[in-house]
Amino acid sequence: MSPLIASALYALVIVGLFWLDRDQKARTSVALWIPLIWLALACSRTAGQWLLRGNAVERPDLLLDGSPFDRLVYTSLIVVGLVVLLSRRKQTGRFLQTNWPILLFLSYCAVSLLWSDYADVAFKRWIKAIGDLVMVLIVVTDRDPSAAVKRLLSRLAFVLIPVSILFIKYYPELGTAYSPWGGPVMYTGVTLNKNSLGATCLLLGLGSLWCFLEAFEDKEAKGRSRRLIAQAVTLAMVVWLLWTANSMTSISCFLMASILILVANLRTVTRRPAIIHLLIGAMLTVSASIVFLGASPGALKALGRNPTLTDRTEVWGVLFSLVKDPLLGTGFESFWLGKRLERLWSLYWWHPNEAHNGYIEIYLNLGWIGLILLAVVLVMGYRKIVAAYRLNLPLSRLALAYFLVALTYNFTEAAWFRIVHPVWIFALFSIVGVSAISSHKLRSSVPIKHEPLPSEVMQPASSLGAI
Repeated sequence: MSPLIASALYALVIVGLFWLDRDQKARTSVALWIPLIWLALACSRTAGQWLLRGNAVERPDLLLDGSPFDRLVYTSLIVVGLVVLLSRRKQTGRFLQTNWPILLFLSYCAVSLLWSDYADVAFKRWIKAIGDLVMVLIVVTDRDPSAAVKRLLSRLAFVLIPVSILFIKYYPELGTAYSPWGGPVMYTGVTLNKNSLGATCLLLGLGSLWCFLEAFEDKEAKGRSRRLIAQAVTLAMVVWLLWTANSMTSISCFLMASILILVANLRTVTRRPAIIHLLIGAMLTVSASIVFLGASPGALKALGRNPTLTDRTEVWGVLFSLVKDPLLGTGFESFWLGKRLERLWSLYWWHPNEAHNGYIEIYLNLGWIGLILLAVVLVMGYRKIVAAYRLNLPLSRLALAYFLVALTYNFTEAAWFRIVHPVWIFALFSIVGVSAISSHKLRSSVPIKHEPLPSEVMQPASSLGAI
């Protein structure tokens, strides 16, 4: 089949998915397109990478300049997003107050610019980190946050997933890549490396699974069969892409998070949230034991990885030696710059540009204080998600899955508070979003109080209790 005909067929598939999943009752604001564009770039490539079709950084000093075009795009989205939030200042202020740990962490990141040896670069990256929060707030302050989340996930999945398959099968110059150091072909889809494709499939796949289960449970809904077909097709494509990309971190996280969603949907578990605590605890314990304690080297080999996680554990010791102030770190997003990066690239032929561990990455940039503040964010965030789950809010099940993904994904990849990183953005959704959905449900469920009639006021208490 020629690429042109394939493109036409895949375009029909995308249109068909949107048609099947249509919901005329859902009312979301036009502003939802702002976070949609932001997340589409986060889950694929930056605007500059789409235009220039490149990503290789050959010299460490090139990281200091960045892309002026990307800066313009992100800044424009942030400015427009802030205008939207100003028009929703009451809801925005309420959610910011209830999510003070995140604000505290971002404030510490801003203070850390004072001891960063590349403060100008770190400041630009901090602005993007603020942009992540802005986009999340736009979604959760929508007129119907639950519908906004569903529409956002569906729009992203219905486009990025089919286009990734199209690129891999019919446009290999766009959907595949080779390592500069040799090796087999990597399947990248709409992203630029297999790990990024895996993360995109992981997050959007969980969203499709959640939407499928929501449609399956709502047996009275109009168009239920259509939505089930659309989400099932998308989920099948996600599974194929995960298998093809062979990103084992994403595959492992997808399996664990899918099990968590399925278990959390059981009515018996809803009445006993302790089961969720035990399940998440068991998954984290097993994952951490394999990765950090070497409890099962055979498990890593079975997943196609050597016991050192492709040399990641060996480089961690060198990284620790480069941190001059363990308490404060090197400054927000400042470690992998300048002389430190030059030294690491001289030691390792594969040119590392991250610690491949989100917790170590926080330590390198923000020190022990950063790790403590991260712990506060995680503890408070988990408490909010569990509280929403106790209220039997459907979104809380997806939030639990995204939260678990963030915890385990950061064992072998760096995603905590990483600018425009999809895993972090979706974790942020899980923490901030559940509080928005909870408050929206409580507001909509509060009965209207009527003033008592004069005759009712004069009745004795016993008769009032019988009404």
